[in-house]
Amino acid sequence: MAGNSFGQLFKITTFGESHGKAIGVIIDGCPAGLEIDEAFIQSELARRRPGQSAIVTQRKEGDEVQILSGIFAGKSTGTPISMVIYNQDQRSKDYSHIADKFRPSHADFTYQNKYGTRDYRGGGRSSARETAARVAAGAIAKLFLKKHGIYVTGYVSQVGDIAVSRNYQNFDFSKTEETAVRCPDLETAERMIDLIKKIKKQGDTIGGVVSAVVQGCPVGLGEPVFDKLHADLGKAMLSINACKGFEYGSGFDSVTMRGSEHNDIFETKNGATSTKSNFSGGVQGGISNGMDIYFRVAFKPVATIIRKQDSINEAGEDVIVEGKGRHDPCVVPRAVPIVEAMAALVVADFWLRNASAKV
Repeated sequence: MAGNSFGQLFKITTFGESHGKAIGVIIDGCPAGLEIDEAFIQSELARRRPGQSAIVTQRKEGDEVQILSGIFAGKSTGTPISMVIYNQDQRSKDYSHIADKFRPSHADFTYQNKYGTRDYRGGGRSSARETAARVAAGAIAKLFLKKHGIYVTGYVSQVGDIAVSRNYQNFDFSKTEETAVRCPDLETAERMIDLIKKIKKQGDTIGGVVSAVVQGCPVGLGEPVFDKLHADLGKAMLSINACKGFEYGSGFDSVTMRGSEHNDIFETKNGATSTKSNFSGGVQGGISNGMDIYFRVAFKPVATIIRKQDSINEAGEDVIVEGKGRHDPCVVPRAVPIVEAMAALVVADFWLRNASAKV
């Protein structure tokens, strides 16, 4: 199976299945001498782990990470960093009823036809459980970026038709973790939570949007042709399970604007160059311009619902599929640290690529 690695210089490879013994990640390219805060890595995993509140899946995984290599005396050695998270609360029997059935809008049908086999227990490799490994790797990328004054912050900006009315510049991000839905607009957060609970009682699911911002990014990250910074960010986000859309800067709203409105005018203050507006979202010509990089990531409703649905089995026969087990009624609260992790991995990779391009 191809496609298990991501990045060029700061490169990760994830492994493991949802109901296997463990999942994990190998990071190749992390510079030597980086102080590794293991408590921070664990805290990032705690933000993604299942069972953390009443509005997410109740699978009980501590997601305790074990670092196997690449760290000595609290610092990276420059060799591959390998981390593993052992699965503890698999209930494979919850999936025995769909061993030969294709769940609607899952990877079951495509996986089976592509490889001729599949692990039906929670989706195996295609399960969102794999993203825990990304979060672990992203935590190290965040530590690397912090050393260079770069910070990645995400939050839930929409659930269903309930959306925040303000942009990220008007929020106190320290409040994001105060609610189970991870929205810094506390009043809107309560409405989002009520909606998720209502949808859960109906045996259904609902989608939402995670917004994120990269602050402190220097000018010059990204390449002007195929490896544009926003293109790699888009690929990173669209590689996350259930992601259906990505937009940065003014995004789709830009189509209603005139060029005279949309152009970001340069100005110099105290010897520093910036732009008066930031419709570009911090990226121009595929290269960071020093302004905030902000973007939105859309997630569909979780495909597994506790309702009967028509489908087919491997023989092509009509069957009824009914979701069992423990699943998220809305993915976005747990998707926030995943979005942050993938953004951090992209920016860390481009930072190293930019440094290596200079004499």
